Amino acid sequence: MRFTLVTLFPEFFDSPLASGLMARGAQAGLVEFARVNPRDFATDQRGTVDGRPYGGGPGMVMACPPLAAALESIPRPGRMIYLSPRGKRLDQALARELAAEPALTLVCGRYEGIDQRLLEAFPLQEVSVGDFVLGGGEAGALCLVEAVARLLPGFMGHDESADEESFAQGLLEYPHYTRPEEFRGLRVPQVLAGGDHGRVAAWRRERALETTLARRPDLLAETDLDEADLDVLRRARRAKGPGLGRNLHLALLHAPVLNKFGQTVAVSLTNLDVHDIARVSRTCGLGGYYIATPLVDQRALLDSLLGHWLEGPGREANADRAEALSLVRAAADLDEVLADVGRRCGQAPRVVATSARGAGSATPGRVRRWLGEGPVVLVLGTGHGLAPEILERADGVLRPLHALGGYNHLPVRAAAAMIVDRVLGDLY
Repeated sequence: MRFTLVTLFPEFFDSPLASGLMARGAQAGLVEFARVNPRDFATDQRGTVDGRPYGGGPGMVMACPPLAAALESIPRPGRMIYLSPRGKRLDQALARELAAEPALTLVCGRYEGIDQRLLEAFPLQEVSVGDFVLGGGEAGALCLVEAVARLLPGFMGHDESADEESFAQGLLEYPHYTRPEEFRGLRVPQVLAGGDHGRVAAWRRERALETTLARRPDLLAETDLDEADLDVLRRARRAKGPGLGRNLHLALLHAPVLNKFGQTVAVSLTNLDVHDIARVSRTCGLGGYYIATPLVDQRALLDSLLGHWLEGPGREANADRAEALSLVRAAADLDEVLADVGRRCGQAPRVVATSARGAGSATPGRVRRWLGEGPVVLVLGTGHGLAPEILERADGVLRPLHALGGYNHLPVRAAAAMIVDRVLGDLY
């Protein structure tokens, strides 16, 4: 594969490309490198390659003429990539895709970036190596070169090495050991020294699964897993103890809420809301599910419904439903909910409200961080949504689900399931 590096600092790559596997790959003809400096195509004696940004602002911008001339000078550019923090994230899947190309041209930006018209005039794909900002694209280009080159046949010496590394199978890599067998009282796991290759492979798979669950659980959503893998993950999850879900408490308010005319009212309970949100709460390991209404007859109705399932014939007819409904607690209002959660948890909870209107002031990620610090009460509204006085007292209001769509009228039980899943994911 041919890599062409378009950079104002070609010397940046001298040592990395002349070291280790990269040097051996070049000697073997597996990779070759060319460096093109846009400054060589500047039209003035000073070699100017940048200019002040239109519209004002700090810094400078790489100008079109020298960079365009540099790109047009490349005889076999192949796929053209611009290293940019606003680009598509570089991951193992993209590295595999790029490894199938015969040639890559990597454009290393500097200053505030390159003139946007270059991205429109050339087939430049923006790629980012992470959610951070570097002084220039050279370091990112080097990451991309190494990630791609090691996937080329013959580059690693043992091609199976690349198949077992982190991210290759959607998992983080298992731990490694070498001699001596004992070091400072720490021994190599016996299974690795036993010579049973089947047991070794199983042990490595289990450790990879456990490490991924502990450090990058987000990867598991896209990883191919079989039933044995799920058993390993379930055991690892139980060993960790209660998850973040234990700190999340749902509160379904029936007052004060709005009706379709925007008036503040109290509304009646709905049987399906009681059952379905309780099942969501139990499935996701939540701390509790509160149903709040100031109406005495509605609380009596709730007591009757719960009595049927928790103490009456419903308990024997459907033990799973009874287990879910055991999480339900009645309250008169939000204050009573917060007081009860505070007593149970020994700490006043944060309040997160939900709404199908507005832009919101909180995100699922922020709520997840709050759950790591203590209890959170997620307040759901009935009718046509929570009254303004509830939204105003919240520590944060979640952005509406599918906020970019024109239709946003989910039933509250569906919204509850979606919100809980977005907040917790596989962490519960």
